[in-house]
Amino acid sequence: MKKIAHIAFALLATLSVLKAQESPKEEDFYKIVTPPIPEGIILEVGGLTTMPNGSLAISTRRGEVWIVDNPTSRTPFFRKFATGLHEILGLAYKEGALYCAQRGELTKLIDKNGDGKADVYETVYAWPLSGHYHEYSFGPKLAPDGSFFVSGNVAFGDEEWWRGESRVPGRGWIFHITNDGKYEPYATGVRSPAGISMLNGELFYTDNQGDWMGTGAIFQVKKGGFMGHPAGLKWAGLPNSPVKLTEKQFFAERDNRQNKDDKGRAIKPENTGNETPQFLYQLKEKYDMVQLPAVWLPYGVHGVSTSELILDNTQGNFGPFTGQVFVGDQGQSNIMRVVLEKVKGEYQGASIGFRSGFQSGVLRMAFDKDGSMFVGETNRGWGSAGDANQGLQRLVWNGKMPFEMYTVKAQPDGFEIEFTMPVDRKSAEDLDSYNVSSYLYKHYPVYGSPPIDTKAVKVVGVKVSDDAKKVRIVLDGMRQYYVHKIQLEGVRAATNSWSLVHTDAYYTLNNIPDGEKLKVSELKTTRSGATRSGSTSSGKAASSVADPEKEHVSPDGKGKAAAGTASTSKIPTWAEVKPLLEKNTCLACHTVDKKVVGPSYTDVAKRKYSNEKIVDLIYNPKPENWPDYATPMPPMPQVSKEDASKIASWINSLGK
Repeated sequence: MKKIAHIAFALLATLSVLKAQESPKEEDFYKIVTPPIPEGIILEVGGLTTMPNGSLAISTRRGEVWIVDNPTSRTPFFRKFATGLHEILGLAYKEGALYCAQRGELTKLIDKNGDGKADVYETVYAWPLSGHYHEYSFGPKLAPDGSFFVSGNVAFGDEEWWRGESRVPGRGWIFHITNDGKYEPYATGVRSPAGISMLNGELFYTDNQGDWMGTGAIFQVKKGGFMGHPAGLKWAGLPNSPVKLTEKQFFAERDNRQNKDDKGRAIKPENTGNETPQFLYQLKEKYDMVQLPAVWLPYGVHGVSTSELILDNTQGNFGPFTGQVFVGDQGQSNIMRVVLEKVKGEYQGASIGFRSGFQSGVLRMAFDKDGSMFVGETNRGWGSAGDANQGLQRLVWNGKMPFEMYTVKAQPDGFEIEFTMPVDRKSAEDLDSYNVSSYLYKHYPVYGSPPIDTKAVKVVGVKVSDDAKKVRIVLDGMRQYYVHKIQLEGVRAATNSWSLVHTDAYYTLNNIPDGEKLKVSELKTTRSGATRSGSTSSGKAASSVADPEKEHVSPDGKGKAAAGTASTSKIPTWAEVKPLLEKNTCLACHTVDKKVVGPSYTDVAKRKYSNEKIVDLIYNPKPENWPDYATPMPPMPQVSKEDASKIASWINSLGK
């Protein structure tokens, strides 16, 4: 009896230790709070800004502006400030007035009589429109001198519905509205610039995956710059254009793939595996005005519809990341953290996961005076992982320190990673705790690019700092311009053995810094031999991005990889498959039984595809099978074969 009791006590003690060492997640540090919104108010948020008195100003896609007084209290007060405007996708406060970007103009809203409502709607500047539905206008953002920047979405073609077009000046451009109301074209090459932002007095913007944009990305914007999409070059020859690249020069370097079939119909360009890829950096090597992304955001991992950038200026009230940048994603309903640095005069850096689980698509963010972050959300017509049509939520730090990568900085021979708390030296000096690979995206007129030319990067050794808060990772095989996926699955915190809340960083290495490399004698080179998730003891990459030999290709079948075989042993339940759909961003475009961006899963089940065929279509979509949907599905190489098989099995169960 005593022996049984002793065993039971030992088991309980073991369970207690395991529970104590269980690593916390995002929600254990940052809580999503949904403020009470009066019935009847629909907040499809297009713009957010915190006013000097602490009130929150909100613009909506339905053309309204709301002021929320005492926004962090249990009883915030909502009052309508303006109405009757056209799809306001940005809001700014300046000298007692609100400024908004309607689809066709920059508008100043003034409350002259002090009754809490705008009684003057003043046109600051009106820009031309063609009337195409996709000609969204984003902004305004205040420059240091008080002037404004606005960005203009491209339209799409009629027959070539997949191709971005600039039908009127300003589409596919970022433009400047001066303090005296004059229009100045500033930079072009943008496609869907939903996140124009001013960071420490410098202009940045985010773009979305599509034609000529392999995946979402963050760019610094310089006057006269070209970011890669050719539509706006149509207006580069105008007298006041600062952009000196011409359409003729661009298309001498790139094939626009405007081909027709034997019936004279336009052929949609598709990705093929047997072509020689071209990259944006190659264009920059010839034309200096070409700007590379400071950060490429891995599609389906760190977003599918990149939205706004916001600088943490809370002085520590939002956690340990003051001075760093957060970027939202409308499709995935999440927020990533971005660590930027300047190397050889150009910005580059890493994206790291931060917080997921918002109720709708994250479009806008603004910090409150108390340091919490307001998050404005919408998904109408666009789809999102969060299935609510709209929302206003607040992200609040609970004061506890998460175990995270604080910074990731490039070194002449690898990367230096600083952590928010000291690391366990044994785990940090084990080379099997690390896995690094690199890849890049094609620059071509196809809708999105799979990650290609993926290669493992050998971890040669590591050096842990004396205070155990920094690790130098020395690598063999770094590649300039490539995204370096850095996985730290095995690194643990010193005091509690936590694993990192987010184990992966995606660093865009535009430049390799000069400087002294570490000596071999300074490095730890031991390996435990333990195989960790995403790596092997040999250091071979087991990345979520596709290996070059298995690149998923177009429906034309050229170079097609073999489709996975779906398991038929057990049909997963909704509870089992929903996390897979969320993880792989499927719910950004599809729901069980409603048409959103793409067809519902119930409609897919009606097609009676085999499980194997659905798996193949995940990697090699055929948009021509769904002609009633304007947005083509891109290849989804980040979905594992195991996940794809489970998803396919579940989809087909809906048709039974």
